[in-house]
Amino acid sequence: MSPMGLRIRPNVRRMEPYSPGKPVSEVKRELGLESVVKLASNENPLGPSPKAVEAVRRAAESMHVYPDGSAYELRQALARRFGLSGRQILLGNGSDELIHLLGLVFLGSPEDEMVVGDPSFVRYDAAAQLADCRLVKVPLNSDLVHDLGAMARAVTPRTKMVFVANPNNPTGTIVRKAEVDAFLRDLPDGVLLVLDEAYFEFAADVPDFPNSLDYVREGRPVVGLRTFSKAYGLAGIRIGYGFAPEEVVDAVDRAREPFDVNSLAQAAAVAALEDGEHVARTVANNREGAGRIAEVLREAGARVFPTYANFVYADLGRPAQPVFEALLLQGVIVRTATTMGSPTGLRVSVGTPEEVDRFVDAFRKVVASW
Repeated sequence: MSPMGLRIRPNVRRMEPYSPGKPVSEVKRELGLESVVKLASNENPLGPSPKAVEAVRRAAESMHVYPDGSAYELRQALARRFGLSGRQILLGNGSDELIHLLGLVFLGSPEDEMVVGDPSFVRYDAAAQLADCRLVKVPLNSDLVHDLGAMARAVTPRTKMVFVANPNNPTGTIVRKAEVDAFLRDLPDGVLLVLDEAYFEFAADVPDFPNSLDYVREGRPVVGLRTFSKAYGLAGIRIGYGFAPEEVVDAVDRAREPFDVNSLAQAAAVAALEDGEHVARTVANNREGAGRIAEVLREAGARVFPTYANFVYADLGRPAQPVFEALLLQGVIVRTATTMGSPTGLRVSVGTPEEVDRFVDAFRKVVASW
């Protein structure tokens, strides 16, 4: 009961606020460190495209004016890039907002169900919990890949949506096109498959990677979610996008807040789309850094899972929290998977070559003390 007698919904009280991890400034202050590297939030270590930075500088002169509520220029730029109609483009204040809005649009009662992999991105859980619907969690397989066969069997007449993060967060693993094709063949009418491709650019060159764009073009009941936060380096300005059937875009546009994508984000995203070289440098840096992180983790006897994202996930075979704390004392912030039900799991974001050096040195010191 609220001390003021306020009638806050019980399902909201049961929700856990998202934990973004410790910021660099807090770690410096708490531990008295002068230098800290953050390899915990899957950000782009190369920063944003210079073209995006310049576009924001120009747009800042007009930030006293409300943004274009339809984000026309960005919507059209995405439509041209991906060969879709503007009416098939979703836009949001980060792809997190799009997940939230899909929950608002499709889920409405305890009778509704949403199916997700476990572990996967925690914001799917939040969308289900806010709607007070039944959340069906299907464990990943032994290789920490979504078990689409088991997820298909978990679908019932009450299921409204299925979320598949591909690549998955926190494991970095992917499902293949043949698996998604088979899943869609078994999917009953009225169920929406959401392919969350936040890390798409890091997996795009995999020959049998299932591109959500193809399914939307074919008129399938699929939504593809992507973001400018990762490969494009615009995490701080919050801009996500996606592809969907027109009726889904129309419903989300009806539910979203007016002016949810600010004018600086719109300008930055349009400019970032034109800087393919920056994305290519980001992907190349990621490939090299992920290889080095995986190598030092394997040296310690950890089971390292293949990654198609901008982080590496490993099962240390021992509690990860003490490792996290020991690295923190050396000024290296990583992420454990304890809150996702895996107390031995450690996730390390790929940084610059210098930041990866810092992690490798720090981790080897921790291992030496085992």
